[in-house]
Amino acid sequence: MMFIEVFVPKGALDPYQRRRLAERLITEFMTEDEERRVPTALIELGRMTEQVLIHEVETWVVGGRAVDPDEPPRYVVRVSVPSGWLTEMSEEVIARVTRVLAGVEPDSDRVYDEPVAWVHVQGIADGSLGVFGQVMRSALLRPTG
Repeated sequence: MMFIEVFVPKGALDPYQRRRLAERLITEFMTEDEERRVPTALIELGRMTEQVLIHEVETWVVGGRAVDPDEPPRYVVRVSVPSGWLTEMSEEVIARVTRVLAGVEPDSDRVYDEPVAWVHVQGIADGSLGVFGQVMRSALLRPTG
């Protein structure tokens, strides 16, 4: 269960780039090698509970200066995961999200060399997330009740 929000300055990415970025963020969290070790039904359920939203921000100011839409994009990525997963997942999530961002950048080193990609991993308390009108628990990856 992950909910990923990507914030970019308005106009920094075209519709194709936004879609490609969103799709890559989903697939990055279940590699082919990892899929071989997990039952197909669990993979499908996991992917159904992973969502990515791309927000285009109207105003973005860095160091007191407005970011120009013609500049290479900046990113803030907020990844929400169950709190119980936070400690063990944060380092891996940050590495994978940054790798995806590097993959959509013309200069893949930029996200490693400049502070243009911020990744925030935040925990959602177990029992405080719901779908189907019911609480979704991380241990089961399915609604309770």
